[in-house]
Amino acid sequence: MAKVRLRAARSERTDPARAADELLDRLGPHDAKLVTLFASHDRDHRALNEAVRARLPKRTRLVGATTGGEIDRGGMHAGSVVLSALEGDFDVGLGLGKGLSRDALRAGGEAVEQACRELGVRPEDLDPRKYVGLVIDDAFRFKKEALLLGMLEKNQSLVLVGGGASDDEADPAKQSALVHVDDQVTGDAALIALFKTDAPWAALRSHWYLPTGQTLRVTKVDATHTRALEIDGKPAAARYAELLGVTPEDLEFGKPRGFATKPTALRVGREYFLRAPWKPMPDGSILFANLLEPNVELELMTIGDMVGFTKRFFEEEIPRRVKSPEAALFFHCSGRKWFAQSTGTYEALGETFRRAPPCAGMNVHFEIYCGFHINTTLTALVFGASS
Repeated sequence: MAKVRLRAARSERTDPARAADELLDRLGPHDAKLVTLFASHDRDHRALNEAVRARLPKRTRLVGATTGGEIDRGGMHAGSVVLSALEGDFDVGLGLGKGLSRDALRAGGEAVEQACRELGVRPEDLDPRKYVGLVIDDAFRFKKEALLLGMLEKNQSLVLVGGGASDDEADPAKQSALVHVDDQVTGDAALIALFKTDAPWAALRSHWYLPTGQTLRVTKVDATHTRALEIDGKPAAARYAELLGVTPEDLEFGKPRGFATKPTALRVGREYFLRAPWKPMPDGSILFANLLEPNVELELMTIGDMVGFTKRFFEEEIPRRVKSPEAALFFHCSGRKWFAQSTGTYEALGETFRRAPPCAGMNVHFEIYCGFHINTTLTALVFGASS
């Protein structure tokens, strides 16, 4: 029988040594091959990394990130550290791609090459039934799409899932992020943890939206391909506000009548990948979270039961997709957290994580799922046990 298990612990201590002592004590005896460290941005991450690694066996690998909030089965937290230990029947190779802002394509390719060398396999020979990649990037470099192209350049069948290292700073001018790979803690980089296992696993994603059947067309974009200048041949923000029956001032993501209530999605077969608008701009354009192509058609989605959909994901979809789920790593859109806070459902949403398998995770700045840069979504890598 092949299986992967996860144990998690959380600490609110700010002193790195004391936090590390508490975390490892709460984890208890383990034989972890990989440890994940998700910690509030206000911690001294380099000191915390050093303290945790000093208390782990030398053979244990480590990945981690700054967060916009930490997740375990107790719910969503802030100002804490969540540590998880993954044990069982798997091998893992780690890769770190630096210089995202200079050349994200190259950084992605280099990270995959490093992880593959550790596992003794070429990227083009990765069997998607046995290998899966967990990806965490410095989200504030806004390079996910180029990064993913680099990671998948030699093998488009490789499944990638994860999200962006973040923080809880609201001012864009002050936002920054760090990722951990073993004893390296750095920004402007992305990591991959490449798993090889015969245990059951799945990359999953959940959102709380339903398709409306109504589409819009982005008819003009700016030179950066991040702003919609026109939608359906009209000024973008005015047209989107018209579709929602609000004013452009109501649109910004997180407002109770704006983009969060009716975002856009890219339809791929029967799947809907959320690629939502983010902010109306002073010039009447709309900043999107993802790159845009002229004349792309997107479908308007409508919000469903936020808490109910997430609860069913944990109680029904995960057990249906993964036999005997015993380990889950979650990457939860910070936008979902903000919207839950603005609508009074934050506590109820946090409660749903009690129904998840043993887990650890974080609130992230945009998500990764099967090679797509998406948003407004919970992405997950879940492992189980075969009979």
